[in-house]
Order: sequence, then structure tokens, then C-alpha cells
Amino acid sequence: MKWTLRSAMGTREILHWPQETGQTAFSQIRGGNPILFPFCGRSFVDGVEGYWIGPDQQKRPMPKHGFARQGEFEVVEIGPHHLVTAFIPDAEALEAYPFAYSFHVTYTFEELALSVTLSLENKNKHPIPWSAGHHFYFTLPWHVGTTRDDYLLHMEPRKSAYHGPDGLLVTTRERNARHALGDPALIDRIHWELRHHQVSFGPKNGEEDVFLTIGEKNPPAAAMCLVTWSESEDAPWYCVEPWMGPPNAAGHGKGLHWVAAGERADFTVRVSLY
Repeated sequence: MKWTLRSAMGTREILHWPQETGQTAFSQIRGGNPILFPFCGRSFVDGVEGYWIGPDQQKRPMPKHGFARQGEFEVVEIGPHHLVTAFIPDAEALEAYPFAYSFHVTYTFEELALSVTLSLENKNKHPIPWSAGHHFYFTLPWHVGTTRDDYLLHMEPRKSAYHGPDGLLVTTRERNARHALGDPALIDRIHWELRHHQVSFGPKNGEEDVFLTIGEKNPPAAAMCLVTWSESEDAPWYCVEPWMGPPNAAGHGKGLHWVAAGERADFTVRVSLY
């Protein structure tokens, strides 16, 4: 997915997509908005990465960020301003998440906004868990001659954390509302207990901000979080990622959501330029 804004002031790329991908596996391309499902980040069982315990207490494999980002989707509905895709589980997905379900991603397009809704429908006779998320790659910086230090992220979390190598969250109190995107401490950092469900980032002068609205409730559920990450200091993109919960949600239970038998649950994030 690539989003480019063309106006009288010129052309500006909002969502980054590399011009050349070569032989890179699709799931490893740094761009667009990879879908993280059924869980975000790394999963652990007894300190060992790559596993989770299901509702039946069975230990199963779980890749980092789940399996949807490297999986296959098909278009099931398309209209003038929206697109609905359905996930097609493969052998890896069935081994990791052996439930009867349907998982859809709906994209709704406006002139200056994009909404992405993740929908999980439970077709089992028992509840199933999930803690999904978005992995937006935003172009940054977007002005010639500027660096990340010239941009601010506006959000008000009460807590922040890093994900330890053993799967445990290293949590600290957070009181800042303005965060310089050049701050290396933001890399791979989890921000939660957000005071507001809308966050924004942009140049220090307050113009041309990008706004993210996380979910429908304000404030969002306490465990919903925002993750900030980039691969290197000079990467032409910066990830601002709304998640339903922190990594390893199935292990510690924070941000783990359950969908009742026969029910459907949604997680919507809106990205707008106003």
C-alpha cells in the first residue's frame, strides 16, 4: 500500500512503499501497512520465543506478528470508496491457530483519510482470543533538508515499556505529551494507557500533522497501545503502530481480547491529514 498526496503545493508521500523490492519476500518489504494477526510482536511460553498456549492449554507455534502479514488474502468486495479482503489460512496458520473463523480487513478511502478495520468472526462453540494490530510505515521526514529531530509525536500515555528477551515487559511511568521522533529511546517502545484515542505527529510548527484515531472509544481500553519503531536512523520511514495490546498478550493477558462463539469483533484505526 502506498499513499501519495498531490496538491498545489506539490507531491508528498504519506505511506511509504519502496520503489524497488527485488527478490525480497513480500512479508519482509519495509512499507505499507502489514496486518498483524492474531497477535502482535513476539509470543513466548516459559521464556521461549515463538510459541503460545491456546484455550485448550496446548502449546502451539506462533510467528512474530502472527501469520497474516506473510499470508494470502482475496478481495471479496470492492466499491467506489472501499475494499474488503478475506484471509485464506494456510498450513502454518492452521497449525498456529486451529479454529473455525473468518478474518477480514476492510479499507475505507476518503479524500484525505484512510480507515482500516480488522474483523474476526468466531465460528466455534467456544471463545477464541486475539490481539491484532497495524504496522503503518509512514514516510519521514517528508520535507527536504529536515531530519527526524524536526518532527514531534503528540500522545499522552501513562506507561511505556520495552519487550525483554524473555518476553516480559519492562514498564516505566510516562508523563510526556510531546516526543521528538529523533529520540533513540522511542525505537521499539510500547506506549499504553493512552489518555486519548487520537495521536498525531508532524513538523514542530504544528502544520501538516498526520492523525491516528485508535478504536471507537475515547480513551481507548487501557491495554491498547502505540508502538514506535524504525530499522535505522536514516531509514526514509518511521512506524507508528496501533495495537490492541502489547506483545505476548496471550502470555500475560494484557490486551488479550476474546470473541464469543458466533460473535464478531472489530478493531478500526483511522489515518487522516486533518
